[in-house]
Amino acid sequence: MKTIRVLKRRKAGITDYGKRYKLLKSDITRAVIRPSNRGFSIQFINYNPVGDSIVLTVTQETLKKTYNLTGNNIQSLYLGGYLAGKLAKNKGIESAILDTGRYKFQHGGRIAAALKGIIDSGIDIPADEDVFPDESRLNGEHLKNRINLEEYKNKGV
Repeated sequence: MKTIRVLKRRKAGITDYGKRYKLLKSDITRAVIRPSNRGFSIQFINYNPVGDSIVLTVTQETLKKTYNLTGNNIQSLYLGGYLAGKLAKNKGIESAILDTGRYKFQHGGRIAAALKGIIDSGIDIPADEDVFPDESRLNGEHLKNRINLEEYKNKGV
């Protein structure tokens, strides 16, 4: 019965079991970043053979409650990653590994912005510097209603 479900998830394109197995073998906490058209979710997850245990979750709703900000752009995901990283530091997480699941990682994209936020908060995640968005994009110079990141980084956690 269980194998049918596994094949169903693989066939539907929901889970890449080869990639998941490699991540789980490392026995490191996973930083799971999932952007969508409506928002995002950033989670720190530990593997457990019975079922993964979610240490913490930050979504666009958490960002709204903490910073009173809405949005699903590069700046929002950067701040979401920063907030998730600060909360993870408070829970004793020092390092993690990026898990993008079936999402394609784009250099300078929203996942990269969230990853930069997590790293800037002090969590050690292996990443190359040239995958992050430019500082001008992180600061929102391309947006009409940009926000001051430094102001928000000092608030909240």
